[in-house]
This record gives sequence, C-alpha cells and structure tokens, in this order.
Amino acid sequence: MSNLEQTIKSAEKNKIAVGHFNISDLTALKAIFEAAKELDVPVVIGTSRGEADFLDRREAAALVKALREEYDFPIFLNADHAHSLKEIKEAVEAGYDAVLFDAGKLSLDENIKQTKKAVELAKSINPDILIEGELGYIGSSSKVMDGLPEGLSNLTSLEDAARFVEETGVDLLAPAVGNVHGIIKGGNPALDINRIKEIKTALRQAQGKLVPLVLHGGSGISDSDFEKAIEAGISIIHINTELRVAWRKGIEEGLKENPGEIAPYKVLPEAVNEIKMVVKKRLKLFNKF
Repeated sequence: MSNLEQTIKSAEKNKIAVGHFNISDLTALKAIFEAAKELDVPVVIGTSRGEADFLDRREAAALVKALREEYDFPIFLNADHAHSLKEIKEAVEAGYDAVLFDAGKLSLDENIKQTKKAVELAKSINPDILIEGELGYIGSSSKVMDGLPEGLSNLTSLEDAARFVEETGVDLLAPAVGNVHGIIKGGNPALDINRIKEIKTALRQAQGKLVPLVLHGGSGISDSDFEKAIEAGISIIHINTELRVAWRKGIEEGLKENPGEIAPYKVLPEAVNEIKMVVKKRLKLFNKF
C-alpha cells in the first residue's frame, strides 16, 4: 500500500486529485471511508483545530490508523489549518500523516519565518511527515455565507510562491487562486485556472521538481472549475462545508422520519448516507470516473 507522499505523486502523474474531507465525529468518518472504499480510491481525512479539539487528535489518529490497517486501505490524516507550533507538535506526536501550517493572513516575510519554524519542528519529530504551507488568505469559515468574507488576499504571485517554497521547505503548497472557504449563497467566485498553471510551472522551474498544489475551499466550486484545476496542476482538494450541510440535512431527515426515536444509531444512518453521497460525487469527479 502506498503512503501519502506516493499517493499524491501518483495523482500528479495521472492528472487526478486526492479528495480531502473533514470530520468532527464517527458519522462523517464512516461515510467518507465507505465512499472511498466502494470506489477503491485513496482519501485524506482532515481535522481543523475545532474539530480536533472536539474529537481529540490522538483518537482521530487511532481511528484512521485502525481503518488503514484493518482494511489495508490508503486512508490518511491531515491536521487542517494549524495556526501554532503547539498544534503542529500535538498533531505530529499524535500520529498524523500531514499537517498544514496556516499563516496565510501574515505578511510574506512573517509567513515564511513562521512556516519554516513549523517545518523544522514537525520534521524533527517525524522526518517523513508532509508539511503544507498556505500562501494567501481565503477566509476561515466552513459556513454558508451571504457574501465574500472580508480581508481576502490577492492571487498568489509566481515570485512569492517560488520564494515561499524555497525558503520554508514545505512539501505541499496551498495558493490563493480565486478560491474561498465556505459556500457563498450567490455562487462562489470562479477559479483562476491560468494562475494555477503558472504557479505550477514557476515552482517546477525554481525547484527543479514537482511541488504538489492543494486547493482549499472546494465546497461551492463548479464541476467544470474542478476539472480544469486538476488538469492545471491541483493534486489535493479540500471539502468541508458541503459535508456539514449534508450532515445537518441527514440529521433533520432522520429525526423527521423517526420523531420519537432516541437511539442515535437509528437516526444517524441518514446523516451517513447524505455525507456519503456528497463524498462519492466528489471522489468520482476528482478521480475522473
């Protein structure tokens, strides 16, 4: 079975993308794993700071590890949007396969400085862990919103991307390419596909190697933009808000169909099914099924 780094390299080679889906509990994990296993494609589980605090990092790592070992299946765990060295340390020591250090709201110089520290810390604990850096602020809420959040960054420049990767030593880069966290009721902005291509080319020329690009804020992006983004060089795509919407819908449906029910295992299957449908749809698209 391939590890996460090998899985990403294979996705790059085959012009597909690995799906990354966040969880807060076993309901979402069950749905995501079942969807990936039925399609027989690798998948990454993510936990944000709030999700990890609720679920517990060591428990999340143990759950994912148990599924990977019991089913000999490529399922991996990423610490999504860690904002401190403390979070990085906790995630690496808990057994995560990857961590994202998010200093995207800071200036370029400060982002580089802080991200480099995160890389050095994580690699000192586990040299094999993958470290992702974020360049540009694309919002921070996995919610359904009336409009765009304030303070969004401009598109990541080619020069900044090359310098950031060179000076920090990150394994993965999440640039700002028109994407935004959350779902905008009036429709999410279109991605700048040319910028994705340009960044990919710039990194290849500067680094002499392929540096995988990660697309955050996948919820609300059109299928057409996903397809173009993958072709342009995106190798991992994050989805969260869509899963939360599906979870809420499933819970409401489960309670509506069983108004007097108090056994969670008789209500939660509706949430599992709703999340599973979303994940399957996305995985089919990302893997060109």
